[in-house]
Amino acid sequence: RILTELPSRFPPHFPLNNPSMPTRPLTRPLTHPSTKLETFANPSGKRNYRIHMEIPEFTCLCPMTGQPDFATLVLDYVPDKRCVELKSLKLYVWSFRNLGAYHEAVTHHILDDLVKTLKPRYMRLSSYFYVRGGIYTTVVAEHKVRGWKAANLPVLMPAPAIKNHGVVY
Repeated sequence: RILTELPSRFPPHFPLNNPSMPTRPLTRPLTHPSTKLETFANPSGKRNYRIHMEIPEFTCLCPMTGQPDFATLVLDYVPDKRCVELKSLKLYVWSFRNLGAYHEAVTHHILDDLVKTLKPRYMRLSSYFYVRGGIYTTVVAEHKVRGWKAANLPVLMPAPAIKNHGVVY
């Protein structure tokens, strides 16, 4: 169904109320949340290097109150044979939006899914949850292949400082 009129509470500059601003149906399919993580071949599989991602729009629901929880996820990993495709990661992160999850559980769940899919040499997921009830929560979970040491990759630690919750980490 295409909406052709907006309720009168919307101001007259809204496109559907203004005949001089033409509207048209979407020509591309809408994207949807997905639990499928897609990958591609690591272009430099023989080299240790770090991939760093900051995902500032993570949301899930508090399992106690049903209220939304907001977080910035910071993902650092050293790929082995596969790298995560960014659009699939975005849609995967979006899949948590309407799910009730404790901060600790959702952080470990995401890390487990990424490790299962990518089988990286090293991966760290840090979840910086915004204030809820006067408390900021940070959860950090790591995975390492047996025998892999950070010394193999001098630039891995520390991760670049990010500004979060008004504090630089």
